[in-house]
Amino acid sequence: SSRFVPRVAQAPASSHQPHRPALALQRAMPMIPEPDVEVPEGDVKKGAKLFKAKCAQCHTCEKGGNAKQGPPLYGVMGRTSGTYDGFAYSESNKNAAIVWSDKHMFEYLVNPKKYMPGTKMVFAGVKKAGERADLCTYMLAQA
Repeated sequence: SSRFVPRVAQAPASSHQPHRPALALQRAMPMIPEPDVEVPEGDVKKGAKLFKAKCAQCHTCEKGGNAKQGPPLYGVMGRTSGTYDGFAYSESNKNAAIVWSDKHMFEYLVNPKKYMPGTKMVFAGVKKAGERADLCTYMLAQA
């Protein structure tokens, strides 16, 4: 006895390769999307003290400040990551293409190496949300 077995039509084989955007276009797209977080209101004076205690060993934040172990952070908010002229950033920092905002900075400061794998920034992070908010408020005021 013969059984009828239906054959499923197959699409003809195609030599078409999937579209691959140019590397330059990929670099223009942010690899780390802006976090969907609400940054608490911070205190500029507390942020200035925290910056001096936790950040000033490696960064300056005053206008015209020099690069140290890390890049100057005056005017960092609104700047694209890895673009301060004259500082040798890691490839991951340059390729992240983050436009620094209080939301990015608030999350980055929890654990920089986790937020941006491959960063050269050697810093354990700031776990307390209030302290991160104060630092973000201070950095936003430095522009």
